[in-house]
Amino acid sequence: MKEILLGLYVVVLLFSGVYAARHTKTLDGFFLGGRSLGPWLSAFAYGTTYFSAVIFIGYAGKVGWGFGMAALWVALGNTLIGSALSWLVLAKPTRRMTEQLNAMTMPEFLAARYESPYLKHFAALIIFVFLIPYSASVYMGLSYLFEHVFFLSYSSAVVLMAVFTAIYLIVGGYRAIAMADVIQGSLMIGGVFVLVYFVLGAPEVNGLANAIEKLRAIDPKLVSPSGPPGWIAIGSLVLLTSLGPWGLPQMVQKFYAIKNDAVVRSASVVATLFALVITFGAYFAGSLTRLFFSQMPLDAVTGKPNPDLLIPQIIIKTLPEWGSALILLLVLSASMSTLSSLVLVSSSAVAIDLLPARQQHQKVLWMRILCAVFILFSVVTALKPPSIILSLMAISWGTVAGAFLAPYLYGLFFPKGTAAAAWVCALLGLAISTGGSIYFKLDPSKTPLLGSLAMLIPLVVFPLVSLVTPRVSKEQMSKLFPKIE
Repeated sequence: MKEILLGLYVVVLLFSGVYAARHTKTLDGFFLGGRSLGPWLSAFAYGTTYFSAVIFIGYAGKVGWGFGMAALWVALGNTLIGSALSWLVLAKPTRRMTEQLNAMTMPEFLAARYESPYLKHFAALIIFVFLIPYSASVYMGLSYLFEHVFFLSYSSAVVLMAVFTAIYLIVGGYRAIAMADVIQGSLMIGGVFVLVYFVLGAPEVNGLANAIEKLRAIDPKLVSPSGPPGWIAIGSLVLLTSLGPWGLPQMVQKFYAIKNDAVVRSASVVATLFALVITFGAYFAGSLTRLFFSQMPLDAVTGKPNPDLLIPQIIIKTLPEWGSALILLLVLSASMSTLSSLVLVSSSAVAIDLLPARQQHQKVLWMRILCAVFILFSVVTALKPPSIILSLMAISWGTVAGAFLAPYLYGLFFPKGTAAAAWVCALLGLAISTGGSIYFKLDPSKTPLLGSLAMLIPLVVFPLVSLVTPRVSKEQMSKLFPKIE
């Protein structure tokens, strides 16, 4: 059963790559699908990029184990702030301004908006360096499931997924990703309902009311609003995972590619409902992990507690074969979409933002080559010891979001924003996340707080620096903010 479903899934995605290949002759077509995506493709592309294997295999289990029912605050934040508000606030102005500036990437947008060419190079380097460990962590989460469900070795699973990603992405570009995302997103929705149904029906849980009482018997704080770690910890986690996507290039790129403003309202509804189903299902299942284990499962290799094993072992315990096959496709779908978007955005950081100007067909060729190179780098990183990957991945989200959030947001809505303010805030976000992580020796308990500070402090600093530094040219002001003049 698992092998048949997996085979069908592979065939469908490869077909989407081949079908979309006709739209990849130009760089705009390969990277943004010609800026012509409708509401369903746009919304599913956003949602499936947002939620990867990391949420199902690692994050949901780890957060649920530590916070209990309070983990559902993360689901609420991801739905309302990370999805609904993101679309309603950012989509239209991002689409309009990037088209005005003829910008296809976050580095291009920042450089053009603030009239600072070197800002493009700096931003491109941040993207390429810090998205590699993020991509590697997705490979790692996916491979854990393959290892426990298919009994395929970890390294073999990593390589297999890398080859698969490379084929359909390099052939079909962004349009292939978007087409596949509708299929992948549908599988994710179906898989989540199956997961929650069987977890709630398991003897260890036996319904929602019993689950709450059993969690309260283990520790009353597991059913309290703040969870055992308290409000600061859960608040930092909600902020990092909900506001963070506002500054992540692979998320913002989805707004560049929408067809027109009319798409936004419908896409925002679809994206919000998708986020609600996926996050609630994942974190709800994660919040019940203590009912299945008296202590966290030990890794067979290291002998240490490993939260990444919580959800896979629950799947094996509670789901029938067809159910575990569907969950496998759920995680595979979430992973493939996120990986494809990460690869595409990271490759663009070099092909579009760092390499000298070239003809269209040369740029497309370089994009394809660099997609393969980025996948190779991610695989090499994923084959390192797990502790190295998790340590690097822990700071990648906060670092990238911290460096870009303030320059991006103020660039859209604050006419008086200056290049100096963009530089200061990008460097400040980078320093807070990386410097703080090094100072605390990559302590995972500090990561959400550091990531949140890396985003929030630059938001306060940006307007202050803008008040005392030179503004962009009047021509740029009148072009981007005509109502101000």
